[in-house]
Amino acid sequence: MTGDGGMGWASSDPFGWLDDAARERAAAGLTRVLRPRPPEDGVLDLAGNDYLGLSRHPEVTAAASAAAARWGAGATGSRLVTGDTALHGELEAELADFYGAEAALVFSSGYTANLGAVTALSGSGAHLVCDRHNHASLIDATRLARAAGARMTLFDHADATAAKSALAAAAEARRLVVSDAVFSVDGDRTDVAGLARVCREDGAGLLLDDAHGLGVVGDGGRGSLTSAGLRGAPGVVATATLSKALGAQGGVVLASRRVVRHLVETARSFIFDTGLAPAAAAGALAALRVLRAEPERAERVRRAARRLAAGLRALGLRASTPDAAVVAVAAPSPGEAVAWVGRCRAAGLRVACFRPPSVPDGRSRLRLTARADLDDTAVARVLHIVGATRPRALRA
Repeated sequence: MTGDGGMGWASSDPFGWLDDAARERAAAGLTRVLRPRPPEDGVLDLAGNDYLGLSRHPEVTAAASAAAARWGAGATGSRLVTGDTALHGELEAELADFYGAEAALVFSSGYTANLGAVTALSGSGAHLVCDRHNHASLIDATRLARAAGARMTLFDHADATAAKSALAAAAEARRLVVSDAVFSVDGDRTDVAGLARVCREDGAGLLLDDAHGLGVVGDGGRGSLTSAGLRGAPGVVATATLSKALGAQGGVVLASRRVVRHLVETARSFIFDTGLAPAAAAGALAALRVLRAEPERAERVRRAARRLAAGLRALGLRASTPDAAVVAVAAPSPGEAVAWVGRCRAAGLRVACFRPPSVPDGRSRLRLTARADLDDTAVARVLHIVGATRPRALRA
């Protein structure tokens, strides 16, 4: 018997290298820490993604509570086994109708929706043409697809002409352009109409992640395809989350009936994953119905984002031009960004911080997410706190 419990490790500490890795991250300002928040703390929250202010809406929380009491705390299994309920089907029907798709398929998260959609629609004999700034879930989905035999080409950020050139160079018969519709770091939109035109001319498919567009852009928040005049366009697959504008949890693929049928039968992150909890499905459904009844919420959040960006620039800060709800502010370094976030929090404002490797360009920034319920007084408070706590390097 050895001193290691009989396992016969060659090293006394097989994970000792983790300490060196942690020290390297700390030296680069890349340490990440969990910070549990209380249900109420008086801090103005511009770090979360509750764009429409629906996560605590009484109709949404009541629907989630009632579903938990009726169906239980969890789905109990894969949707192909025991995890499918009438709520899931009702939610899918209403999401498809709202977005303008033939059908919808709900996943346990937006991440698993992207994994399932990209891998099931590519694989051996396919070529993926991807925006360089795509979300991590799309990047990971592409990696899985490449492991299954797909090829991949990156194109310059939000550049439909570059995507066209990449498609022209792809020899495979099956080609799929993959891009965020609204990018999570700076809140900018891709050229949806341009990508759709390029794909149509080439005979390629188009997959758009509309996580930050659903509920925010387009008429009444109906998303990026509606905004681009492509509602119900063939050859386009959209994915989205239910955890941002709809304030709940889960993900969805919006597509034709044959695409959805294919995903049900082949998408591993659907087949082998526990279904979305009924409470989350009911909450998302209630939030969608509130949005239908109050479509002005979408314009309010876009207006709030524009006010924030203009005010930040007036302070001399470098802020992104928001196409949806996200506003980014450049920070001097990863460490300065983290410290800035901490000072904001101490002053009563919660904002997010994006650092490498979360940002594809390697530039750290603060990220502020506008909300539909952000009035002029709250905007003024945000601007005062961000300006007063800025790093020395950004002071005039």
